[in-house]
Amino acid sequence: MAIVVLFCVSYFVPVVFNIAQLSILVLVVLFVLDFLLIFIGKNKLEGKRIAPDRFSNGDKNDVSIEVHNNYPFTVYLDIIDEIPQQFQIRNFQLKTSVKSRKTGKTTYSVRPTERGEYHFGHLNIYANSIIRLVAKRYKFDEGMVVPTYPSFKQLKKFELLNINKNSTDYGLKKVKRLGHTMEFEQIKEYVLGDDMRTINWKATAKKNQLMVNQFQDEKSQPVYSVIDRGRTMKMPFNGLSLLDYAINSTLVLSNIILKKHDKAGMLSFSKKINNMVVAERRTAQMQLILESLYNVKTDFFESDFGILYNNVKKHITHRSLILLYTNFETLDSLERQLPYLKGLAKSHLVVVIFFKNTELENLIQNKAETVQQVYDKVIAEKFDFEKRLIVNELKKYGIYSILTTPENLTIDTINKYLEIKARGLL
Repeated sequence: MAIVVLFCVSYFVPVVFNIAQLSILVLVVLFVLDFLLIFIGKNKLEGKRIAPDRFSNGDKNDVSIEVHNNYPFTVYLDIIDEIPQQFQIRNFQLKTSVKSRKTGKTTYSVRPTERGEYHFGHLNIYANSIIRLVAKRYKFDEGMVVPTYPSFKQLKKFELLNINKNSTDYGLKKVKRLGHTMEFEQIKEYVLGDDMRTINWKATAKKNQLMVNQFQDEKSQPVYSVIDRGRTMKMPFNGLSLLDYAINSTLVLSNIILKKHDKAGMLSFSKKINNMVVAERRTAQMQLILESLYNVKTDFFESDFGILYNNVKKHITHRSLILLYTNFETLDSLERQLPYLKGLAKSHLVVVIFFKNTELENLIQNKAETVQQVYDKVIAEKFDFEKRLIVNELKKYGIYSILTTPENLTIDTINKYLEIKARGLL
């Protein structure tokens, strides 16, 4: 552009014409020199994309780009990574520089919001010399695929809950223990202070001295996370669906359950039962649950709670804690499913987990200034009131509930499980 200006000025001042011609010559020489510097030689630049074996859904995951410079001078790089289409980023570009014979590394973060395979395209690196008239493109790492699993990063985040399994549980008050959930440990000689009701008369007759049964708290209790795959769970919040929040919570809670020496299991349901993992306490249980959660997908139908009731009655014969992740927006929607929930509650301890509508809460808190805003606020308060009515309706039939926001789902569910353990309700 400067040369074009010089030619325009030379029309009025002829002496400038020679300067403009000289400028073109210098530009051509610099272009040829830059071309020779950048294009002569092979494999002058080596690059690779370093990504984790799998992404954690809903969390920030780091992807690094490592570049080794074989040029005899510092190169200036424009990096365009063809990141998976799920992120919908069309203007991705990084700029950096790498000194001669050195290796440079730059990192960027991605936050996946759905499970599945994420396909990377080419890693395009454009190399420039300090002249910056010519750039050479290098292509690396075509076809990298990274699967996205439920949020395994939250496992470490909530690991502190189990630093000491006998300590006071995080976020809970000390509560009076109800019930008598005990399992036999051994027979021992009676000592002053032992409960007379635990005397084993057969052993006493054989030993000719008082013998008592010794019990310990039952540890291996089955806990099932039941995930509703219906269309109500597809509602989005901060990029993730309610289904994905439930899946992430199930993964973290299963880890807590196993650390508490209970048996962790899961299943999902809609029109049929899928992804069932029988509650066990074994080494490979967490990996089995993780793989099952990876495949949980909504089918956009209204869920059939009757199928859930029949399956639980048939396959889960031992009294268990059932944590049901679903969502009820109105009291009418609950009443349609209430007979099945009451049926489950007869044989198992049922906790229904559903979600607050945070958009409605924001609407309620905002001050209404127009007639339309008053109408909107009244309707929002009505729906919010119905959510509280659902909690009371479940409580009438001995069904526990958790009404929570998506971001607090995991910690609220963990605290409810720990409360149930502390009170000996199972």
